[in-house]
Formats: sequence, structure tokens, C-alpha cells
Amino acid sequence: MNEPTVLISGAGVAGPALAFWLARHGWAVTVVERAPGLRPGGQAVDVRGTARTVLDRMGLTDRVRAVGVREHGMAYVDARGRTRARLPVAAFGGEGIVADLEIQRGDLARLLYEATRDHVEYVLDDSIETLAQDADGVRLTFDRSAPRTVDLVVGADGSHSRTRALAFGPESAYVRPLGAYLAYFSTPCPDADGWFRMHNAPGGRVVGVRPTRDGRTAALFSFRSDALDVDRRDRAAQQRLLAERFADVGWRAAELLAAAPAATDFYFDRYAQVRMESWHAGRVGLLGDAAWCPSPLTGQGTSLALVGAYLLAGELAAAGGDHRAGYRRFEERLRAHVAKGQEIPGGGLAGFLPAGRAAIRMRDASMRVLASRPMRGLATRLFFSQADGLDLPEYAVGR
Repeated sequence: MNEPTVLISGAGVAGPALAFWLARHGWAVTVVERAPGLRPGGQAVDVRGTARTVLDRMGLTDRVRAVGVREHGMAYVDARGRTRARLPVAAFGGEGIVADLEIQRGDLARLLYEATRDHVEYVLDDSIETLAQDADGVRLTFDRSAPRTVDLVVGADGSHSRTRALAFGPESAYVRPLGAYLAYFSTPCPDADGWFRMHNAPGGRVVGVRPTRDGRTAALFSFRSDALDVDRRDRAAQQRLLAERFADVGWRAAELLAAAPAATDFYFDRYAQVRMESWHAGRVGLLGDAAWCPSPLTGQGTSLALVGAYLLAGELAAAGGDHRAGYRRFEERLRAHVAKGQEIPGGGLAGFLPAGRAAIRMRDASMRVLASRPMRGLATRLFFSQADGLDLPEYAVGR
């Protein structure tokens, strides 16, 4: 019997994680990525709750810790850099706003690639152009490669998923903007002394700095706004917009913005969530941000991707060739966990981007209370437990 074949679109975190498990279940796996290489840098991402069990089963926990980002926690500072509130990592058992298992997104993607490259075909600098499915499989054409037919296609290509657009319809039907924008990039500025420091300014704006593994500083800019008419691929226009929005903020805003044009990993997008009634249509499935993007405000994106990849691969393999049953069982197992992971903790957008000075002072005071010893247990249960509570089945694997 021939190996079942699957093409996965996206070589970030979700795609290679799914490739890891499907290859172990005996599938012939191809991952196509439109970038010419693995994307370096990126923001630090957390591995939390149930996802840590998945990482253990992959045998990657020690490698992730070895290249992880060492952060003491989160600190809120005023315009002069004075600390107003701190949330140490240790205060919440390593599962607070900043977790004790953090890694830059690019480093995690590289580890997953290294763990799969001997058993998985990677096609870089290419993307799906068209897809058509019938009872025999999914026929694909590409921007560069020759056409091929596979048994299944899985889109793990982010919240702006090309696969989702081809198989399910336009982005506007599934993406729900949250009323704010985010910019993130690495800079050669002095590091953040081990703390993720954030300064809020009136008007729903925040500037943040956090350390990276290589001693540089990662810069974060976020601001509230209705929909903006700015091309998400026009970096120069995005940087001009940031300079205008943060011209009067102070603290380290000017220093960090001056470094933005030289950044190789500059990222700008709106905060949004993806909401879908189904994550599959025939032979085409979705995974990670393409299916359920929770937004960076939740800190759950990477963990949900790892858990989802494990369950999707396991259920497709357990279904014995019945992809409909595999997709259906996958959704049944994961739906409630994703819904919990999409909940935005800490007062939601208002807590992250308070609008005025009084609201900023109240938020800082609430964080000091949250970090106090009597409140830590309650805070962990109320705000930081979204990644827990899923009982992972054991799937038999072939290698």
C-alpha cells in the first residue's frame, strides 16, 4: 500500500510540527514555503500548558531550553524608565504573562525544520497557485514548481492564509480585527537587562523592549486604531506611520524607531482573531493561525499550533485513510481548547493598551496587586491557565 501523501503550506511552527508527526505516522510529507528560506528572528513565543507535553513527546524540550530566551519577567515603566509594576516569571510558576519556556519564533522554526528535514520534503520560495479536489485527491499548481496531486492539503500559512482563501473563501469572512496594530523587530540597541519592559502612553499606545538570545533588543510598538489603509507589505509606509503615532511618546521610542529601517525581521500587522465554523473542507484542512489565530494578545498561538499539529496528525493516522473522520475527530478534540485559548487575559485590549493616564495608573496598580503573594494563585487560575486542561491521547507511531 502506498504511503498517503500530504502537502503542508507554511514552514513556520504549525507546518513543520505537523510534518514531524505525520512523517512518524508513515505519511509522505511535503512542506511548501513562499519565503526563500526559514524566517529568522521574530518575537519570543511561549510554550505553555499542554503544549509542553507535546514538546516532550517530540524530544525537543531540552533543545528549546538550550536556545531559549532568558527573561526575568515583565515590568511596566513610566516615561523616565522608572518601574511601576513587575510580574516576575517565578511568581506564577513559570506560566505567567512571561513564561519560563520562551524561544524566538525563528529559533523554534529552525529546530522543527532540523527535526524533520531527513524525512520531509521542503520546497522553499514557492506557494500554491490553484487547488482543485475530487474523490481521488487534490490537484495543485504552484508559482514555480510543477503541478502535483496529493491525498490531502493542510494550510498552516498564518492568519493571511493563501490556502484558506483558495479552499474556504475571502479573508474578510473569517478574520475579526480587534482594533489595534502591532509592530515588532530586532535592533542592535542595548538589551533590556533581562526584563520585558513596557511603557504605556495615553491614546492607547505602548512601546516595549525585551531581550533576545543573541544579546540584541526586540522592539514592540502597539497602538489602538480603526482599520488603516496601509499595505502590509510596504515597510517604509508602516515605519512612517509608527513615527507619526509615537512622535510624542518619549522613553526609548525615538531610539528604537531609528533602528527600524535596518531590521531584517520587521513585522507589522493588525491584531486580529480567526473564527471559523469548520477547519476543513473536503480534503483541505487548516492548522494554527490559519484556522484559529488567537492574536498575540493571548500568548497562546505557538502552544495551540503545537497541540493542534499533534492531534491532527494523530487523528488522520487513526482514521486509516478516512480523512473526513480524521478531520472531524480532530475538531471535536480541539474546539473547546482553542476557544479557551482565544480568550484575552488581563482585561483584554483595554488592559494592554489603556486609553488615558488614569487608566494606565489603574492598570499598573492592578498588576502590583496581581503579583502580590496572596493573589498569585488566584491570578494563575483566572488569567494564565488557558493552555491547560486538555487530555492528550497516545497515538501509535511507526518510527
